[in-house]
Amino acid sequence: MLLSILPQVLVDGLTLGFMYAVVALGYTMVYGILEFINFAHGEIFMVGAFVGTEVLLITDAIGALEGMNPYVALFMTLIITMILTGALGVGIERLAYRPLRGAPRLVPLISAIGVSFLLQDVVRFTEAIARNEFYLNTPVLFSGTVSVFGIATIPIKGLVVIILAIVLMIALTLFIGKTKWGIAMRAVALDPSTASLMTINVDKVIMLTFLIGSSLGGATGVLFAQNYGTIDPYIGFILGMKAFTAAVLGGIGNLRGAMVGGVLLGMLESLAGAYMGPLTNQAFGAEYKDVFAFSILILVLLFKPEGLFGEAVKEKV
Repeated sequence: MLLSILPQVLVDGLTLGFMYAVVALGYTMVYGILEFINFAHGEIFMVGAFVGTEVLLITDAIGALEGMNPYVALFMTLIITMILTGALGVGIERLAYRPLRGAPRLVPLISAIGVSFLLQDVVRFTEAIARNEFYLNTPVLFSGTVSVFGIATIPIKGLVVIILAIVLMIALTLFIGKTKWGIAMRAVALDPSTASLMTINVDKVIMLTFLIGSSLGGATGVLFAQNYGTIDPYIGFILGMKAFTAAVLGGIGNLRGAMVGGVLLGMLESLAGAYMGPLTNQAFGAEYKDVFAFSILILVLLFKPEGLFGEAVKEKV
């Protein structure tokens, strides 16, 4: 019985893991350049979910959604959401982080936490005024399932999540590795002072990092809303923390590590949710899967703080 559901559990974990991976990329990009954790990134993901949902609700209200190709509707929603969340990320960097760039690391961290709470309250307040509620059901564009080799099924919306997440990660990898701005970002991550002497505009590179990371976070919010159907202003906290866990697991600051860490965490969490109850005689049920995820974070920090793909930092004496 337990083995018979394993393929389905792995498929579900893969869908969840790719969402973690894309959000984790935003954490690891910012850390790679500024060496601080942007804890507001989870709330940018949440804002993306609400922006995408509002775009679809407004489109549906004017009668344009009915009859529209679902892929066209999703593409339109993603583009609008990525533009708005990218601009939001740039604004946060300019107003909340750049003035604190030379301060001790704890100061911008506190600022990030403050921005996180601010975004939660702004979204809750705005939705309460606009719709008299802040728990929204998003119009789901895709229905039906696809068989995976006859041993498991995956909802079409889940398959769309996986495909788009892979496309976004490949596009980011090519951008970082092949373009002029990508090379500049790697140079600033390696040594900002030397990069500035080589005519690289460090401020623009940091701004671009927040633009790309926030756009990816917003796009993932849209995919999350499509996959789960219901959103609220607090979804960014738990998912953001798990994406941070994925980034640490893979090696914070390492793009490949963030991808692998996200997928691995999603798979492990799905396995824990399915098997923890039966294996412990229901002493620990599926509701403990979050505890399992954060236990992984503690273990990684204890025994391999540099992560799977990170490099241990050696301090010169």
